[in-house]
Amino acid sequence: MMPRWFSDLSSLSARRGPLAFAALVLIADQISKWWIVDHVMVRPRVIEVTPFFNIVMTWNRGVTFGMLASDGETTRWLLIVLSLAVVGVLLVWLARTAARLPAFALAAVIGGALGNVIDRLNYGKVADFLDFHLAGWHWPAFNLADSAIVCGVGLLLLDTFTSRPE
Repeated sequence: MMPRWFSDLSSLSARRGPLAFAALVLIADQISKWWIVDHVMVRPRVIEVTPFFNIVMTWNRGVTFGMLASDGETTRWLLIVLSLAVVGVLLVWLARTAARLPAFALAAVIGGALGNVIDRLNYGKVADFLDFHLAGWHWPAFNLADSAIVCGVGLLLLDTFTSRPE
């Protein structure tokens, strides 16, 4: 007898739209990082785009705001495994949801998480380059994958608080 989560995953083929969106997020993230790391920031510098936005090159070995950052390979692989486990849980959730908004929100988180996993596999750390600031205060630099994750989580919260019980 197969576990229920395994049969749920087999129904993901019906979720082509959200899965395509997750792939789009992943591809856009990786292209943007390739462009920044290999072409724009060959000589690291600060590129002032607007009075409140710069492109910079930073590397994050940890998670949000640099938490769990260390130079150790154990932490790197722990974060990779943890991220892939979260993606697995989100795929099961995606297979089980029928609503469009949560499906695309989950897809954004999945695509973003996989984008950062690829960075950890390729570089041992995550490339961050978007730097917003105001009056000398800088938000920690981030990337498109981080943006997709935050937007996806925000949409999931919005759906939780605005959806009506069936």
